[in-house]
Amino acid sequence: MAPAIEVRDARPDDADALVTLWRDMAVGAGHQSRLLAAPSVESARASVAGHQDDRCGRLIVGEIDGRLGGMAYLRQAPISPLHDEVTVTVEYLHVSDHARRHGLGKALIAEAAAWAEHENCPHLAVLAPPVAREANRFLARLGLGQAGVVRFASTHTVRRRLAAEHAPNLLALLSSRRSVIARRAQLARSPLPEDLQHDELRHDDPQYGELRLPAAPESTGT
Repeated sequence: MAPAIEVRDARPDDADALVTLWRDMAVGAGHQSRLLAAPSVESARASVAGHQDDRCGRLIVGEIDGRLGGMAYLRQAPISPLHDEVTVTVEYLHVSDHARRHGLGKALIAEAAAWAEHENCPHLAVLAPPVAREANRFLARLGLGQAGVVRFASTHTVRRRLAAEHAPNLLALLSSRRSVIARRAQLARSPLPEDLQHDELRHDDPQYGELRLPAAPESTGT
């Protein structure tokens, strides 16, 4: 007898099972475990309650024989900043080990496609970790081709790396400017040649041409 499968919107009392699914997903996806720690049950319960009033997002779960075994987050968003079409994106799609090979993943994708059609969204996108080979093969069989790679990091990490990338160029620029300022200051302090110090020799004498000393920088003497 085939197991009974049901897909529905998540409820706050699903929080315990959802946190377990998240931990399971983090281990299976590998990179997820270092990016997003599992939420507390209280935090998950509050977030699920908030999704119930979200018109552009849904957190859905899948049950198999009454036991929660899968989840997915559906979100509506413009397909690009230059098009008026809206797409439904499926994120954090996960089916636990005990619920696999029974059609629960297909049921979650089917719910996403049905919601996209209901909301007149002509496109469906699914985000999956590149290391999840089985999940990517499953999505490819459903006609979903790879469109890009999503990379994820904390804001602090990105800002620190940007500062490190620019630091060598900035230090080189500051060193070059210090050298120029020091050279100008040295030239300004150097006395004129003895033969140029006589009153009868003009600075614009054809023998020497017009003599112009470099302007001292504003920082000289400070």
